Amino acid sequence: MNLRDLRYLLAAAEHGHFGRAAEACGISQPTLSVQIRKLEEELGIALFERSGRSMAPTEACLRLLGHVRAAVAEADAILAVARDMRDPLAGRFRLGIIPTLAPYLLPLVFAPLREALPALEIEPWEDQTAGLLARLRARELDAALLATEPDGADLLGRPLFDEPFLAALPPEHRLASRRIVAEEELAEDLLVLADGHCLRDQALAVCGHGGGAGGALRAASLSTLLNMVAAGYGTTLIPGLAAGAAQDAGLVLRPLATRAGRRVRIVWRARFPRQAAVEAIGEVIAGRLRGFAEGAAAGTI
Repeated sequence: MNLRDLRYLLAAAEHGHFGRAAEACGISQPTLSVQIRKLEEELGIALFERSGRSMAPTEACLRLLGHVRAAVAEADAILAVARDMRDPLAGRFRLGIIPTLAPYLLPLVFAPLREALPALEIEPWEDQTAGLLARLRARELDAALLATEPDGADLLGRPLFDEPFLAALPPEHRLASRRIVAEEELAEDLLVLADGHCLRDQALAVCGHGGGAGGALRAASLSTLLNMVAAGYGTTLIPGLAAGAAQDAGLVLRPLATRAGRRVRIVWRARFPRQAAVEAIGEVIAGRLRGFAEGAAAGTI
């Protein structure tokens, strides 16, 4: 039994098809099938039920998958530790980022990151918080940029910058003439994102909607939300980095009376061996956004 064959077994079980599994592994289907047959002979059990062109994991295979995943993960950790000992600031780094942050933060920090860390190949992955946390724990991501605190002792987090919320209003709205807007005044016609976005829950909490939003709209993206507000459907709260996009949509932006906002942090696994890379990325992002919160909350961005 070797690590390569265990990877083939995982690929076959996850894809449910020998051809697709072989393609994912970068080998031919006959090669993958032969290696899995050899693994079955070595273990003395059938791992897959084969019927014509279809296949399905056997009960024995399903019982083994957890052990196989753990073995492969530990082997990957050994390789990662070895890479870290050589140079933690070189190679691929998979960075998750929430959708309400990604399109506004990445253009600001990618050039500074490339300049400061030229040997690090940062691959961004956009998803909602729950998806990023699941991928982080499954070792499919190396770190993630979130606007909520990590849950569980297996994850660590470091604050990078504070991002104030701004009231986004149609130009003709009754609150557009105010210099500062009180959060509770937005509650009447507040529009929010769909379930799963942390910004939805934060906006509802800030505006005193403990039981949920009253309006019917649940936008899937922040850009859709901005367009609906621009069309006069209501008001919303936006994170400060999205101010440019909101102004481009013709919205009026106003600071909030309580200066409410969210804290953006970088989160990683407690045992992640390339913590030096996490810290370096965090330093660059924090440096690029230093002083941003004060300017955004004061309405000077």
